[in-house]
Amino acid sequence: MNWLAVKSIYRFEMSRFFRTLSQSILSPVLSTVLYFVVFGAAIGGRIQEVEGIAYGAFIVPGLVMLTVLQNSLSNASFGIYFPKFSGTIFELFSAPITFMEILLGYVGAAATKSLFVATIILVTATFFVDLQIAHPVWALAFLVMTAVTFSLMGFIIGIWASNFEQLQIIPMLVITPLVFLGGAFYSASMLPGVWQIVVKFNPVLYLISGFRWSFFDVADVPVPVSLGAVALFFVICVSVVGWIFKTGWRLKA
Repeated sequence: MNWLAVKSIYRFEMSRFFRTLSQSILSPVLSTVLYFVVFGAAIGGRIQEVEGIAYGAFIVPGLVMLTVLQNSLSNASFGIYFPKFSGTIFELFSAPITFMEILLGYVGAAATKSLFVATIILVTATFFVDLQIAHPVWALAFLVMTAVTFSLMGFIIGIWASNFEQLQIIPMLVITPLVFLGGAFYSASMLPGVWQIVVKFNPVLYLISGFRWSFFDVADVPVPVSLGAVALFFVICVSVVGWIFKTGWRLKA
């Protein structure tokens, strides 16, 4: 393993992030404040508690997970798409590094950025609600697994995309609706009977449920099922990336 190559790609991607650090920090802070104003104040005035938890605190895991999913996808997809767009990706292919080292550099940087923003959101949330984490180790585990898995998915999107518009299609039209319909701002138990069955087919529900359990010891689905869902999605993404590197799909054209 050429760790110098991995480190070089990682540092290059992180330097791009830190060049716009003020924007990277300001945007999630403003978004978090807006969500608390809209959902915490407006809706929270009507819904005081959900499963014995203050509504403002209840939505924090959903907010964090929403941001982690969006940032992981966008950071990883843009990170690999721009070298494709500019043609510099062929310099990577001609260098004495493997596809695995390229993957580790880009995905590692995208996941790190997402975790950094998630930390900012958690800190911001503490100014609005009294927040305690019942299982901090599991909370970190869910965050890391989700960030890495969706960074892999973003990497796939970046390879698949043929223009900048396509980079936004899946995050905006698929992932964001799935998060809102996956219990980010409510409990699945609050849905009518048939919708409680339908929502179980939403994979994001398992991510949010497991992450919320690490905070409050409450979950919409069993925790082992949530862990299994994250692991399954990770295996699928790794398999797809492996197939892309093996066949050169959208890379060697």
